[in-house]
Formats: sequence, structure tokens, C-alpha cells
Amino acid sequence: MSGTQMPFNNPQHVPSKSNAKPIDRSLLPENSIRLPGESWRRLTYAVLTILTAVAGVYMMYDILSANGVTVLEGVILVLFAISFSWITTAFWSAVCGFILQMLRLDPLSLKSIDSIYNDAMPITTRTAVVMPIYNEDTHRVIAGFEATLRSLEKTGEITHFDFFVLSDTTNLTVAQAELNAWQQLTERLGDLSKQTFYRRRVKNIHRKVGNIAEFCQRWGNNYETMIVLDADSIMSGHCLLRMVRAMQANPRTGLIQTVPVPVRQTTFFGRFVQFAAVLYSPMLATGLCFWQTSAANYWGHNAIIRVKAFMDHCGLPTIPGSAPFGGDILSHDFVEAAMLRRAGWDVFLLADLEGSYEEVPCNIIDYATRDRRWVQGNIQHLGILDAAGLHPINRLHFLLGATAYISSLIWLLMLVLSTADAVVRALNSNVYFPEATQAYLHIIPDWPIAKTGLIVSLIVLTTSLLLLPKFLGIIATLTHRREQFGGTQAILRGTIVETAFAVLIAPIMMSFHAYFVVSVLLGFKVNWDAQDREGRLLSWGESFARTLRTTIVALIWGYMTFSYAPIFFWWLMPILTGLVLAAPIVRYSSSLTLGANCRAHRIFVSPDETNEDPVLTDLRHLLNIEHPKLETPAGIPALPPDNWGDMPEQDLEEYPPKDYSWQ
Repeated sequence: MSGTQMPFNNPQHVPSKSNAKPIDRSLLPENSIRLPGESWRRLTYAVLTILTAVAGVYMMYDILSANGVTVLEGVILVLFAISFSWITTAFWSAVCGFILQMLRLDPLSLKSIDSIYNDAMPITTRTAVVMPIYNEDTHRVIAGFEATLRSLEKTGEITHFDFFVLSDTTNLTVAQAELNAWQQLTERLGDLSKQTFYRRRVKNIHRKVGNIAEFCQRWGNNYETMIVLDADSIMSGHCLLRMVRAMQANPRTGLIQTVPVPVRQTTFFGRFVQFAAVLYSPMLATGLCFWQTSAANYWGHNAIIRVKAFMDHCGLPTIPGSAPFGGDILSHDFVEAAMLRRAGWDVFLLADLEGSYEEVPCNIIDYATRDRRWVQGNIQHLGILDAAGLHPINRLHFLLGATAYISSLIWLLMLVLSTADAVVRALNSNVYFPEATQAYLHIIPDWPIAKTGLIVSLIVLTTSLLLLPKFLGIIATLTHRREQFGGTQAILRGTIVETAFAVLIAPIMMSFHAYFVVSVLLGFKVNWDAQDREGRLLSWGESFARTLRTTIVALIWGYMTFSYAPIFFWWLMPILTGLVLAAPIVRYSSSLTLGANCRAHRIFVSPDETNEDPVLTDLRHLLNIEHPKLETPAGIPALPPDNWGDMPEQDLEEYPPKDYSWQ
């Protein structure tokens, strides 16, 4: 075997430093992921997206230019171009995913989905399952950790794994509760406790990034791969094994991301989010896989990472300057995926891998609070778009991630400016001889031109791009997953309520996100605290406190529009309705009773309710157990000996670095 072939066939000889050279996939092991037509996939997706975006923007320009484009309308056109282009990227991803799902094809290999996994492959590597936590609900954390561990134990392959809880908890009461719960867990595990470890950092420097980095430096050299969980993650043993086997079969792969499915939701809003995610995410993720291929993204948890590659290439620097673009890298996961791909490692998303679960905030306020952190992290990515050596797809991830939130501000600005334009036109609707015209053409009136047909066409096009992916997701689900959702009637009932509620809360989320974007751009900071994921009914006081200003603005906005441009007022009604009713919507959607009634009437039925995964059943049982309090507070448990390894800080300004050399 030649020297150029060895690195691709033996994981132990994969270069730890590599520029993003093309990979000869014919040299990969037999079960490795193949990517037929990788270039034409991306080209096709790009062409379809660009052509659609250009068509929509030109239609808007044609409408606005009929009577001459004012400065105000020019701004509207630019804002429309940004938001419409963003919509088209999501639309064509959904279409690609729909086609592949209907044909039952894996989006990476384009082979039958049932043929891409080799469950008979022997496990030959060691894997650490790590769960970083920070001031979390101790009972929920330990229950999820134990359920995942027990599920893996049932497979008979747990000897290849070690489990770590990596605490960054700063609350001393919670920290002691973690120690007590850990001691009780190790007593229940018996001999298995030899493979489980708890470590708490006294100072949580660099947040989760520093937490994972310290683990890698101290013990990373003991493992080929690590599986990163969140505090609310649950994963089945079958899923864990498939992830490990996929990494073994693909020695050039640095990271594999799964699609975490929301579970255990009890409020109306929580069940709404859970149902929508389970219904549409597989199709959307399949579409993403199709065109991003080996340059997928990382979402920070429920993923497996090659430890050596991560240590060599994912030491994140502190960005010079102040917020929002400087300082610690907050949304680290996108950047870590980009660093791995920059170094020549494949990063894959496995859209159809089952057994990967998470929990989501149960009400609109908590959901928006989580988004506030993501807004700040994603906008920061705009400051590193020009980082050296990045793959174009990773730059696109950065851009789309930021635009996903900035688009809310753009839509709000478009609505406000369109209202102003409508009012101005209404006030001048009978002025056919403007002063400028009279000065030169005394008898020629300036008749307004309204391209009604084109306006209707653009509205239909935009609505189709927004809603058609929903219908495609419903068709794909009815075709292949009908019974998992309780049958056709349950799916249709759920989607009708889901679509109506999505339209109702869209302006509320738009206002939250727009405010968050503005606050981030102004340099306001946010605390990255633990999330509340258990169901709770919001009080009227909290609901009004977070929405009253928005409601007042919406009432004034509606009154002014109705007074001066009544026709445009009716176009704004869907937006104004959600904003005016924001407080009752926020409160009642957080209702556990309403959530229970939905379940009783088979609305928002999810697969984990019709055929519960055993790991979720175990979690539910563990959460119902009340463990007796320890008479004596637990002490600090033992840790494995340090096996120190370096995790060098990466250079965003230059790649490859000057001291770079092939190994």
C-alpha cells in the first residue's frame, strides 16, 4: 500500500493537520459515506435559489418603479431582497428533502436509507459520553444521564464507553445537590460506576467552550471519539452505537451531527413546538444534507466528535474588539464545525438517525429568552465571515444563521416603511399635478399606476415559498410516517391548529427577535443561564410585562393606518392581531391544562406518544423516583489520572499557519 493511501484506511494514521484537500473517497473503507455528484448538487441548489430570488426581487422592483422609486421605496426594495433571498434558501432545501424522503433515499449516499448502516461492525474504539451542565435541575440531569447510560448498557457494548458529567455550576447549593445525587447514582450503578465520572470546575472560564476544552486537555488522549450531550439530552444506546460505528467507518470524518427530536412537552406551546419539529425537521434536515454534504453544521450537542481532530483544530480564540462582534465566541458550535472542515475533516449531518432527543422551553417567554442568547452568538458570526481558509458552505452557515434572526428586524422595518409609504400615497392620492410636473408640463397629469396583477403574483409567490414546505412535510409524513403520528386524522387536525397558531404568534416572535437584534447591535450583553424546560403556566403579570409595550405600539400603528390608509390596514390585520392579543396568547399557550386537552383530543400527537422509545420510558420512571436525602453531604468523587494534551488556539487571520507542515 502506498503512503498516500494509508491515511485514508487507518484511523490511527489520519493526518492531524491537513489543508482542505479533496478526499479520494475510493480509498475509504467499504462502509464509508460516499457523496455522488457533490458538485452538481450544490450547483443545482445555488442556481434554483438565485433564480427564484432574482425573480421575486425583480417583481418587487417592477411594482415599485411603476410610479418612480422614492428613497423610501428603495430602502424597502433592499430589505425585501435580503428577506426574500433568505426565504428561497429554506424553500429549496425543503423541496430537495421532500423529493429524497418520498424516494426513501439517503441524502448523502443517494442510496436506500435502510442500507447505509452496518450494525454488525465491531466496536474497536473508546468513546467518552460527556454532559456539560451549568446550574441545572439536578434531578432531571441525573435521570437523563442514567437513562442514556442504562440504554447503552442493554446493548452489551458499554465496555467501550466512559461517561462524564462536566459541571460548571456556580450555585453552591446546586453544586452540593449534584454531589449528593452523584453518590446515589454510583451506588445504584455498582460496577458500572467505574466508567462514570463527575468533575466540577470552580471557575467556569469561557463557559461551555472552556468546559469541553478542559476535558479534552485532561482526558481527551484516552479516547478516539466523544459524544457531547446537553443537560436535557437523552439518547438511546442504539443511536450511540450507530454514531460510533459511523465514525469508525469514516476515518476522515471529524464530526457527525444527529437531529435531536423534542420530547416530554406538556404545555400547549411546548406541544406545538414539539409537533412542528417532529413533523417537519426530518424533511428539512434531509434537504440540508443533500447540498451541504461533507460541510454540515454542528448544533452543540447530540453529536459525536473525533477528539484528536477537535483538539488540534478547535481551540477557539478570543476575537479582538468589543460586542457584538468581539470577545469570546458565544455560538461556538458553528465555528467548531467550520474549523474542522477548514482542516480537511468531513462534517456530516445524519438526518434519519433515530434515538436522539432533547427538550425545549415550554412557553413563549422562555423560548424567546433562549433565542436572545442565540441572536447574540449568531450575529457575532458576521464578524468572522472573512476568517482565513473557511469552506464556502461554512461561510454560508454563518450568514444564514445570522439572517435567520436579522430577518425579523428586516420584516418589521419593511412593514413600518410600507405603512409610511401607504399613508403618504393615500394623502397624495388626488394630487395629479405635482409642483415639479406643473413647472415643466403644465397640462400633463401624473396618473398613478397600480400593477395589481403583478402585486397579486408576488404575494402568491411569497406565500407559496413560506407555506409550501409545510404541505410537503405533511405529504411526506402521511406517506411514510402516518401511524407514528396517530393516523391521518390526527396529523391533519394537528397541522391545522399548528399552522393557525404559527401565523398568530409569528408577529410576536418577530417583535421579540427584532428587539433582540437591536439590543445586540447596541452592545447590550446577555447572561447565558440555565434554561427552564419543565411546564409552567405564566402569570398575567409576567405575560403583560413582556408584551404590553408591543401591544400599545400595535394599537397606535393600527389606528393610524386605519385612519389614513384603510385598505392597507386590512393587509396588516394578521400582524396587528397577534401583537394586540400578545399577552393572552403568551399566557394561555403556556397552559398545562390546554396542553393536556390537546393530547386528549389527539392534537399535536408525536411519535414518542404513540410508540415511546424505551429510553424515554426509563427517563419517565427515573423522574418519578424520589431518592432519600443523604445523612452526610457527599464528598468530591475520584477522577481518572490526567493524560494532558495540548489544544492550541486557532488563528482566524491566517490559514494554514506559517509553521504548518504535512505530517
